[in-house]
Amino acid sequence: MSITGSCLCGNVTFAYSGDMADAAYCHCTDCRKTTGSAFNISIGLAADGFEITKGTPKTYTKTADSGQAITRHFCADCGAPLYTSSPAYPERIYIKAGALDDPGVVKPTYQSYTRSRVTWSKIDDDLPGFETDRAEGL
Repeated sequence: MSITGSCLCGNVTFAYSGDMADAAYCHCTDCRKTTGSAFNISIGLAADGFEITKGTPKTYTKTADSGQAITRHFCADCGAPLYTSSPAYPERIYIKAGALDDPGVVKPTYQSYTRSRVTWSKIDDDLPGFETDRAEGL
């Protein structure tokens, strides 16, 4: 699959070619604060199929609830989140669904960190959910 995307102002653009892993909702506090919304939706991708085609994202690294360092990549001009990466998993990145030119390709299959979910946001009850990280719930 080939996808493209950008930040809000268009100063940073990207392209990806390869398989897409599961898309997921994340309700953790960090994702809520980063997006300014009730949750984040991201898709796992192979890092070697991803490239920045214009601009240079700014980064911010923080230790997440999982205990892993997470680096958030975003536009320095408009602040739009683009993707996350982790030194613990250099072969993967997690693209933000809202940054895609065609967000219709995204089909979330589960939700994580439901213990942090806000009460006023409702997602399909049939979608599998995990109180913390999906890996911990398997």
